[in-house]
Amino acid sequence: MNIKHTVLLTALLFTGTVFAQSKHSKASRFKSYKGLIMAGYQGWHNAPDDGAGRGWYHYQSKGKFEPGSTNVDLWPETSELKKVYQTSFVHADGSPAYLPSAHDASTVETHFKWMKDYGLDGVFMQRFVAEIRGKSGRNHFNKVLENALKSSQKYGRAISVMYDLSGTRDSVDVPVLINDWKNLVDSMKITSQGNNQTYLYHNGKPLVVLWGVGFNDNRKYTLKDVEKMVDFLKNDPVYGGCSVMLGVPTYWREFGNDTEKNPRLHDIIKKADIVHPWTIGRYSNEATYSKYAEVQKGDIAWCKQNKLDYVGVVFPGFSWHNMNPKSPSNQIPRNRGRFFWKQLSTAIKNGAEMLYVAMFDEVDEGTAIFKVSKNPPIGASTFVKFEDDIPSDYYLYLSGYAGKMLRKQVPFNEDVPLPLKPKD
Repeated sequence: MNIKHTVLLTALLFTGTVFAQSKHSKASRFKSYKGLIMAGYQGWHNAPDDGAGRGWYHYQSKGKFEPGSTNVDLWPETSELKKVYQTSFVHADGSPAYLPSAHDASTVETHFKWMKDYGLDGVFMQRFVAEIRGKSGRNHFNKVLENALKSSQKYGRAISVMYDLSGTRDSVDVPVLINDWKNLVDSMKITSQGNNQTYLYHNGKPLVVLWGVGFNDNRKYTLKDVEKMVDFLKNDPVYGGCSVMLGVPTYWREFGNDTEKNPRLHDIIKKADIVHPWTIGRYSNEATYSKYAEVQKGDIAWCKQNKLDYVGVVFPGFSWHNMNPKSPSNQIPRNRGRFFWKQLSTAIKNGAEMLYVAMFDEVDEGTAIFKVSKNPPIGASTFVKFEDDIPSDYYLYLSGYAGKMLRKQVPFNEDVPLPLKPKD
């Protein structure tokens, strides 16, 4: 090696250029979000004996989990789950009621089997910054993500990491998110499982989501903090090179009543790849949804003009009475799937090329699409049930059918598909 080469190599080593190589695999089995219907996966429910040491986490209310004190409005169907835990709740016949824990690999595996069985393309794994900055929360969500990664490979479903910024403090938590992503890339190798991996890519790069950008509900973090996160995920030479989806308020485009009135929001959105407007609770039936449908048309047009992709966000219904007793039970009724289907079909009709269902397993706010018990406990706590002739798996079925319609594998249909007969 001559002197000129030695000087050049020294300079490259000093700047880090030689070693600035991405740790992500070049491709994935899932090369784009386009044409897919995905759901959010909370994975935050625990049981006292599941090994996580978190008690009845997210099932309990104010430290108690007993009839009259719970955070959930839907009771999960447990008949197909390998591991469940006895509660103090009872059914009408006096038998004890059981619940699962997301900490158990067998539960996560069953959920991913359902995704395959019904045609849901995959899920966004929620990671709450307020949780992962502490050891207990970080260990639990790491376990859930590890299990999901294995199950996604077994059943051929896509997964992606969605950072929920709710509860994030100011700039002190920016390194928490950055270091967490580095850890997932290094230790779990979440994006380096080979070119046939199941991590969701978009625009040729791993897709990472930042949810909670631009809301006007007095959050402690700022748009400047979010921009640092976006710049890291997009531009870091080793851990970046990612596509970014931003979870923004419903009325983000016109700085409406749920949105921070700061033009910088649009500047940050234009740095991203996909816009994900949060619509849950912004309308309550098919009639009130019609006004939002016009907003959605404008959002899609804005995204096309600015060379961004758009995902339609839908939800089947809403209820959080047990968490907030002053609110009515079954606050936004599912109406035999009509409410859900109206959103799905209209989003496709409006030109949405990808769909996001809120949520797969959200029993706290009654938006879950996974199998829900037709025979929940009775007593001091009230649980929402589907209509008598609506099977427990109906919303999984509708989600998969919508995915086929999105990909034009079945004809477009504005009328809600009839329920399948309940399985024996």
